[in-house]
Amino acid sequence: MMNNPLDASFWDNRYIRNETGWDIGQACPAFDHYFLSEDIDRQSRVLIPGAGNAYEVDMLLGHGYSQVTVLDIAPSLAERLQQKYLSNDSVRVLCQDFFAHEGTYDIILEQTFFCALPPSYREAYARKMHALLADSAYLVGVLFNRSFEGGPPFGGSGDEYRSLFEPFFTLEIFESCKRSIAPRRGTELFVKLRKKRIGS
Repeated sequence: MMNNPLDASFWDNRYIRNETGWDIGQACPAFDHYFLSEDIDRQSRVLIPGAGNAYEVDMLLGHGYSQVTVLDIAPSLAERLQQKYLSNDSVRVLCQDFFAHEGTYDIILEQTFFCALPPSYREAYARKMHALLADSAYLVGVLFNRSFEGGPPFGGSGDEYRSLFEPFFTLEIFESCKRSIAPRRGTELFVKLRKKRIGS
């Protein structure tokens, strides 16, 4: 497990105190549009790391997806989500450090997890995402295309993200997000990154 300075207790306390300024109270509109696409297999294994309140779970279930794994490091949050989905076999909720997680997925959904990690973790993030995806599977997400004072959140730019992800992924979609919520309009990128085969 990596020694993350923003550890489980940090995030647990944020949720307990309701200090969750990143929470938009709904599934990201860009994901709602993407996952309605008819060419996506509804049996795809989907991972949502750093899921927070996991609004995307109900969105995915509503669109017919049936293999959804939710991952978060905050114990009280994970316990609440485990209770919520206790009787739903389509959803698995894990309280675990992302970097310690093992599994294989067809789609990984990125929504305000990347920006919660200190920038020094970004290469490890890209490598871990690559390791968790099946061959030619996808990392789909929304990334901030702006800077912040301090952090979290930690911002960044399109050029930085390209250099980070191109060794591990083919950038199939890498563009300004067309379906951002109003307060974030013009400050987000929508990305669809296909896992590359590295080495022999």
